[in-house]
Amino acid sequence: MEYYTLRDGLELPKVGFGTYKLNGTDGVRAISSAIDQGYRLIDTAYNYENEGTVGAAIRQSSVPRSELLVTSKLPGRYYHRRDAINTLKESLFRAGLDYFDVYLLHWPNPSKDMYVEAWQALIDAQQFGLVRSIGVCNFLPEYLDRLDTETGVMPVINQIELHPHFNQAEQRAYDEAHGILTEDWSPLGRASDVLHNPDIQPLRMRTAKVSGKSFYGGASSWGRCRFPSRNMLVDSGRILTSSTLH
Repeated sequence: MEYYTLRDGLELPKVGFGTYKLNGTDGVRAISSAIDQGYRLIDTAYNYENEGTVGAAIRQSSVPRSELLVTSKLPGRYYHRRDAINTLKESLFRAGLDYFDVYLLHWPNPSKDMYVEAWQALIDAQQFGLVRSIGVCNFLPEYLDRLDTETGVMPVINQIELHPHFNQAEQRAYDEAHGILTEDWSPLGRASDVLHNPDIQPLRMRTAKVSGKSFYGGASSWGRCRFPSRNMLVDSGRILTSSTLH
C-alpha cells in the first residue's frame, strides 16, 4: 500500500473508502468487507449518520483499530467552540472510538462566519488527544489564508470535489504550495457520471478493460488522496481491493 505523509507526520493511504449512504447492518457488512479487502482509511461524517455503523464495522473486521485511520467531519451547525468539542465527543461515543485519526470542518459556511472559531476548536481537540490530524473540506484559498492569519495553524488536508470534469487546478496548486494534501471526495464525478459520459461509452463498448478502475487510475495521476464512494468500487458484485485502484 502506498502512503502520503502529512505535514504533521501522519501517514495516510493514497486510497480511502467513502461510507456515504452506508448505514445499518448492510453498511456494517460493506465497510467490514472493504477493510478485509485492504482499505485502511475510512471516511465518515456526523452528517452521514453512520459513525456508529463505521465503529461496528471496525469491531467486526479482522484488522486491529491501530492499523486503521478513521476520518470524520464536523457539520457547520455546530461551529461554536463549545458545540464543536461536544459534537466531536458525541461522534466518538457513537463510533465507540477513543479518537479520530483525521477530523475535518465539513464546510466553511462563510455566511455564518464561524469557521475560524470552529477551527480553533479543532486545534484544541488535537491538543486534548481527541484527534491526530485536523483539516477542512471545500475551503477556498481566501478561507485558508484567514485560518493561518487568525490562528497560525494551517490544515494538513483539504477535501474537495475533484474529478475529470472539475479539476480545480488553482486550488490544488494552492494546497500544494502550502503543504496541504488535497483529498478527492468524488474522483469519478458525482454518481460516477464520468462512466456515463457519451464520449466514453463507445470506448467502453470496444474494450472490457476500460472501466471505473482504469479511469480512476487516470485520476490518480494528479497525485491526490481519493475517496470513491462504494458504488464506484463494485466490479461484478465485489468490492475492488485497494491495491486494484492504485
